[in-house]
Amino acid sequence: MFNKLAEKRRSIKKYTDKPVEQEKIDKIIETALRAPSGRGARPWHFVVVTDQAMREKLSAARPGGGAFVKDAAAAIVVCGDESVSNLWVEDCTIAAVAMQYAAASLGLGSRWFNIRGNKCREGVTSRDYIAGIIGLPENLDVECIIAIGYPAEEAVPYKEEELRYN
Repeated sequence: MFNKLAEKRRSIKKYTDKPVEQEKIDKIIETALRAPSGRGARPWHFVVVTDQAMREKLSAARPGGGAFVKDAAAAIVVCGDESVSNLWVEDCTIAAVAMQYAAASLGLGSRWFNIRGNKCREGVTSRDYIAGIIGLPENLDVECIIAIGYPAEEAVPYKEEELRYN
């Protein structure tokens, strides 16, 4: 069952205008909260943004790459606390991927928007830009934003011969 889901899941850039039901968002967050975490530390924090104006601002957190965030029905900002675990990057990454598979299992599309280590503009990190939008406390860093919505495109699964395994 999971392998079939993994075969079909692809990143989605275009979304319909249909809002994602709160129950589905809750299920996606629950799945992320159940993700594996080094030493069970669970250093993650998730901020769900459904407001269109805020999603539009978030889409500008890193030049040239996040326009799809404003068109998705929801954006989940995946944050981590290094004081809780030095594995926060890995743990947040695992949780973010779990969100993407949960979304796919619910008939939704998703796409990863990398934030960590990027700049919004000269002198302003993407993390600080996002912190100003969502009121992020100083102890949290941002790993990524996961855009979620109903797909307005069909992404073709990779063919077996396109997969690489070395």
